[in-house]
Amino acid sequence: MRIVVIGAGVVGLATAFELRERGHDAIILDPDPAGGASRAAAGMLAAVTETEWAQDALHPLMRDAADVYPDFLARLTAAGGDAVGYRETATLAVAVDAADRETLTRLAVLQQQGGAVVDRMTGSRAREREPSLGPAVSAAMGIAADHQVDPRQMAASLLRVLGAGVRREQAVRVSTDAPIGREPAPRWVHLASGDAVPADVVIAATGLGQVEGVPALPVRPVWGDILRLRVPEALRPLLTHTVRALVRGRSVYLVPREDGTLVVGASVREGGVAAVQAGGVLALLRDAQTVVPGIEECEVIEMMARPRPGSPDATPLIGVVERGLIVANGFDRHGVLLAPLGARLVADLVEGRAVDPAVAAAVHPSRFHPADIRQVLPDLTPPAVAVLDGAGMKG
Repeated sequence: MRIVVIGAGVVGLATAFELRERGHDAIILDPDPAGGASRAAAGMLAAVTETEWAQDALHPLMRDAADVYPDFLARLTAAGGDAVGYRETATLAVAVDAADRETLTRLAVLQQQGGAVVDRMTGSRAREREPSLGPAVSAAMGIAADHQVDPRQMAASLLRVLGAGVRREQAVRVSTDAPIGREPAPRWVHLASGDAVPADVVIAATGLGQVEGVPALPVRPVWGDILRLRVPEALRPLLTHTVRALVRGRSVYLVPREDGTLVVGASVREGGVAAVQAGGVLALLRDAQTVVPGIEECEVIEMMARPRPGSPDATPLIGVVERGLIVANGFDRHGVLLAPLGARLVADLVEGRAVDPAVAAAVHPSRFHPADIRQVLPDLTPPAVAVLDGAGMKG
């Protein structure tokens, strides 16, 4: 089957890889592969510590995604991918003041309800595990199941494995109309260069970009400032755990990399300037220094801002929207974690495999804008999805 994936962020790359693994002829179109939100991502595989209130549909997806990640990475390595920066070191979630401790405790209860194993500890015991934590840290939780991957390394491995299947071209329109002189095909992806690519199925993983012929989705830009620091040789390793902190109600995380760098992030804003925002950088450094005083001696080597495509409920938008057209979008802050799971779901839709009805209902785009999404057609949709669309889903 000829499949064209539009968008080479981590979701699109993982999807093209999954389809190739299943024997399909998949190409991917993007003028700047992995140059958007994926380049700025910290890569925390944090199914437990990313658990928040009022996101009940998202929580099981994150847990399932964490479960499939080892297999995804093993297959990528076997296919010829290089190192992906995967580290199984645990995550420490820490709190500073009394209100932060209360929030951490309530989150622990929510996470444990989902089956997570959480090791609650005092600030002193946390410093025994991670000596670089400062005296302001008053409580912590250890989460052994939350790991990390380096999104830049993973994207580079996916690009290497996909090889010539990655075309650095801009898709501008999807249609059923064959260009003059070309044989008919179910779908055509028209490029900015004037060329057109035939496809049996088109997968739009376009993030915030809009392509004519793809129904508009309710995604918005969720901006984040993120920093990269170089730790001096004398201080390495500054951290051995990923540290996620609450500092007087604000969130900050510090992710140590194998190369001696440290990722500090990430602000969350939906307005203001598109570039790196001074206030966001100031807040990140101030709060990170409160948690790990040693960052004062680190070198700032990169400041970056990227918008993430966020859906109204922070849960992805994945589903068949027209015959031969599937969308995979709205992954918000969870794109790296959810990419392999999303790729499997999209590949199952392409092949007409059965999809868990609860998952189908949670992610289908018609839950928001039924008028914008045409009736799902059964030839590319598992029976469970078709039944839900006709009996209970909003479309």
